Amino acid sequence: MGDVVNLRQARKRRAREAARAAGDAAAARHGRSAAERHADEDAKAKADAHLDGHRRSAEPPRRKASDDPATPSTDEGAER
Repeated sequence: MGDVVNLRQARKRRAREAARAAGDAAAARHGRSAAERHADEDAKAKADAHLDGHRRSAEPPRRKASDDPATPSTDEGAER
């Protein structure tokens, strides 16, 4: 005679194997490994830090024409 099989356990095992196979197929089509994702994230963070290191801290304030002593104001030119 054959072995006694618990049908509930066999059904669950078959469902787990089918889900695992479907997941493996999807990962082969679309996915990348966790190590690849982490390596890309680390490379992006390093590139961003490098770029930020070369960024100017702030733009110098622009001077208005009225702040420049070499430029005459419109009030001074009105005298005749």
